[in-house]
Amino acid sequence: MNKFVTVILILLILFLGFFGLKNVSWAETQSCPAGMAISECSRLMAEYDALQKEIAEWQKVLDETKAKKSTLQGDVTILNAQIAKAEKEIKQRTITVTTLTSEINQKVKNISSLETRIENDRNLLANLLKKKDQNEVEPIFYLLLSSQDLANMIVDVDNVQMVNKGLQDLFAELRDVKALTQKEKEALAVKKDQELDAQYEVEQKKKQISQNQIQKKELLTITTKVESNYQAVLSERQRQAEVIRSALFDLRDTTGISFAKALEYATYAGEKTGVRPAIILAILSQESDLGKNIGSCYVSDLITGNGVGKNTGTKFERVMYAPLPGSTSNRPSDTAYFEQITKELGLTWATTPVSCPPGATYYVGRGFGGGMGPTQFIPSTWAGFVSRLKNTLGVSTPNPWDPKHAIMATAIYISDLGAGTQTYTAERNAACKYYSGSVCTPGRKPANTFYGDQVIAKAEKFQADIDFLKNI
Repeated sequence: MNKFVTVILILLILFLGFFGLKNVSWAETQSCPAGMAISECSRLMAEYDALQKEIAEWQKVLDETKAKKSTLQGDVTILNAQIAKAEKEIKQRTITVTTLTSEINQKVKNISSLETRIENDRNLLANLLKKKDQNEVEPIFYLLLSSQDLANMIVDVDNVQMVNKGLQDLFAELRDVKALTQKEKEALAVKKDQELDAQYEVEQKKKQISQNQIQKKELLTITTKVESNYQAVLSERQRQAEVIRSALFDLRDTTGISFAKALEYATYAGEKTGVRPAIILAILSQESDLGKNIGSCYVSDLITGNGVGKNTGTKFERVMYAPLPGSTSNRPSDTAYFEQITKELGLTWATTPVSCPPGATYYVGRGFGGGMGPTQFIPSTWAGFVSRLKNTLGVSTPNPWDPKHAIMATAIYISDLGAGTQTYTAERNAACKYYSGSVCTPGRKPANTFYGDQVIAKAEKFQADIDFLKNI
């Protein structure tokens, strides 16, 4: 028994000495990521700083040329500056991707090393627990009877105490390593999001360059001697701008408004929350599309939350959430809030449309409908935003069916969900959370990534229209 205990203790001492807890992750305060040569890092940082200066210079050209806008030479100069600036920004973001890739690779190595430590800890822990079981079978009074002399008994007792001490140390080591592993995994997730953001920006800049080059080529076919040709170009731009502004912007469960009015509301909401207007408009558009597919319902019973299809009369169980008799759930009753909201607005709750649930028959896990207005807030969620909407909009009774109020509520909500940082991953995840409560997760049931991807695609189109209108 003594030899076995001694071997285990030696292994424990060697293990803790060699794999002792230490900060194995690269120091995030350093400018150069671990795993990248100092010379390479210095070269990239110098190139990055130089590109930053060039970008600033091209921005200065753009600012100075704004006064010449709507002249042939001014437009060509602006396009040249936009193309050059975008090319520098692509190079800059490529450097960012390179450094992020190095950081990601290092974190993957760190996590692998930490997971190996955890596995080794578990194996050693199993051996020590086995030995502890043996010691508990042979208690101290038994050792006293079985030992040939007092000296041997003291050695055995010391071994029992050392095994117990070793177990305590190993449990502490295992807890700390698991915590460090989780921290590294969280940091890795952040870096991967940053890499996706940088790659997305590169792709958007490439699209911008391609579009600007096409437009530049068209302008260069016009000679300054034929001013009437250029005036025709300007007239066509104005016509396109008017088409964009006057286009009907569909809204769910309420009358549509012009794109110009929707953009006005979204821009105001963006100024208050830091969220891009294009993302706000994209979510509104996505909800409108879903409404066409799912349809609208009326609530017919505030006690059960049951209802009927607005256009079909089809009966739906539990259109809106209401606690059933005997329920111990702490979830607030949406039907109670719905009755209060419609009453304050002078509406009749039984003829006010809300979203239908994803199926006529209720079953656990089916979910509910009950979303109100263009941005589909359920009543209890809307109630949580009322005070902030009153302050932001300066109104006494926010209305979920009023486009301006609904747009502001959406901006506040997705800002809370992280969209205010205006990065690709943050906006995409905010959209998925808006739809399902969870970040975009491939393979999730029910699926939610389609929503985030479609919102981003719509936002790109809206941003292009917004940029076009700004340049008119």
